[in-house]
Amino acid sequence: MNIKVLLNPYSNRWNAQKRWPEADAALKAAGVDFDLSVSEHPDHLVDLAADAVKQGFSTIVVAGGDGSIGEVVNGIARHWNGRDKFPVALGIIPLGSANDFAFALGLPLDLNEAAKVIAAGNAKLVDLCKCNERFFVNNSAGGLEPYVTTKHERIHWIKGMARYLVAAVWAIMDKPEWQGELKWDGGEFNGPLSLVSVGNGRRTGGFFMTPHADPFDGRLTLAFGYRGTRLGLFGALPRAFNEDKGSYVEMDGMREVHCTRLTIHLDKPSPAHTDGELFDNWLTDFDYQIFPGAVPVLTR
Repeated sequence: MNIKVLLNPYSNRWNAQKRWPEADAALKAAGVDFDLSVSEHPDHLVDLAADAVKQGFSTIVVAGGDGSIGEVVNGIARHWNGRDKFPVALGIIPLGSANDFAFALGLPLDLNEAAKVIAAGNAKLVDLCKCNERFFVNNSAGGLEPYVTTKHERIHWIKGMARYLVAAVWAIMDKPEWQGELKWDGGEFNGPLSLVSVGNGRRTGGFFMTPHADPFDGRLTLAFGYRGTRLGLFGALPRAFNEDKGSYVEMDGMREVHCTRLTIHLDKPSPAHTDGELFDNWLTDFDYQIFPGAVPVLTR
């Protein structure tokens, strides 16, 4: 393999930079020969990934978190027409705070074990998703979920998973809500919405927002619903940690469906994200599609 490693030192509030010497040692111990580039500013990974494809690397390894993976995928996709073989294989050194996509694929979080996966070079084809003009591999959302992200980005005094939980409580207290029209192959919905989450992976920010998503099944998993009171939203919050039975999607007013195409129209703008990275502008219209088995990802 001809490997380019792209490091996002800012991942997990600069923890990725602190852990890079450990990751570097793990890769070398596993016998992985690689060329390193380091992100220097927001969205720099997009350009670095596009350049790596142009330079002829066969594998790009992302050393960072879910947002870093999303940026790299969008950079690679600059050289992809949506039909032909994806330009490169993708590897992951999990240095983020949640590492949700690594979890979805059953990848090890231990850096030595993650390096061994890279060295083995075994790839599985993973579904690739798209919201408007942005690709994603794990999750995208409008409504409450990215509203939580706007809070999360303002919290600097807490690290790790606790920061996501505090942000969720803060967002629920604001109780944002929308009127929405959702249409998917096989159904539609018109009515009030607290949240709309679209998953390729089951978990985002540590919460199982689309608990029955499968990144290998060729389908988007849509979870949406409305809880009319703050108490109702707080009642759903702990159940978002349930991986299967007892999930919040089983509660009154909540639904989870699988589809291959999805459009959403909201009555007023909402924050939106793909793989945890917020869109620059709040959106009223979302157009989702999926490319089954598009991306070869190094897995166990």
